Amino acid sequence: MTPTSQPFSRRHVLKLMGATSAALAAAPVAGLRAAAAAPLQRKGRIKQGLCQGALRGIKNFDEVCQICVRLGIQGVDFVGANEWPTLKKHGLVCSMTMAGNLPVGFNHPENHPRLLEGLRRAIAETAEAGFPNVICFSGNRAGLSDEEGLVNCVAGLKQIAAFAEEKKVNVCMELLNSKRNHKDYQCDHTAWGVELCRRVGSERIKLLYDIYHMQIMEGDIIATIRESIKVIGHFHTAGVPGRNEVDATQRD
Repeated sequence: MTPTSQPFSRRHVLKLMGATSAALAAAPVAGLRAAAAAPLQRKGRIKQGLCQGALRGIKNFDEVCQICVRLGIQGVDFVGANEWPTLKKHGLVCSMTMAGNLPVGFNHPENHPRLLEGLRRAIAETAEAGFPNVICFSGNRAGLSDEEGLVNCVAGLKQIAAFAEEKKVNVCMELLNSKRNHKDYQCDHTAWGVELCRRVGSERIKLLYDIYHMQIMEGDIIATIRESIKVIGHFHTAGVPGRNEVDATQRD
């Protein structure tokens, strides 16, 4: 899901996110097919997408794409390159492509050569396909202080920033919670991620702001998004507690 310049409120966000990945993941396959029977007309203020796993109960990827189109969804995250032609056939994009893996990230310099090679390849392929974003990760602390990890991530991403700018692809560092789901992950607070983007100093180094993860870590979601929107390239969301459907029943 891509950012919007519209004002935020909790009610506004809950309403707009009703058909995002979390909601779809919680719905039975039969219900999804029924919901997609008639095309939805959306206002277009937010480009909504979903993670591929949200429709994992549907094995045929062509049918996944058909459902997305009828629901007004414009992109699917983390789709393998072998399925990109199917996405394009339906006028969809891979809204976030993969590079690297979560525990091993840019915070440890010994990882830089391998990560930069993979990220360069992913940026090139993503640009050629006409897609907007590639994910990257800080990696786990493994004893590093937050300042050490930040310095190392900045050094690594500065080496790829010019290439991302040339190819017009956003490299999005994902914010994840280290309290419940991803123990020891370093990019676990918005301020750390914002400082990363500031120090790299490239319009193509952004954050993937996951509302579920940041609600767990720090709360105050709406104000934080307002303050940080210039460096947020993409959103993920799910409800807290339990990573369930985003609706008015969520406590937090």
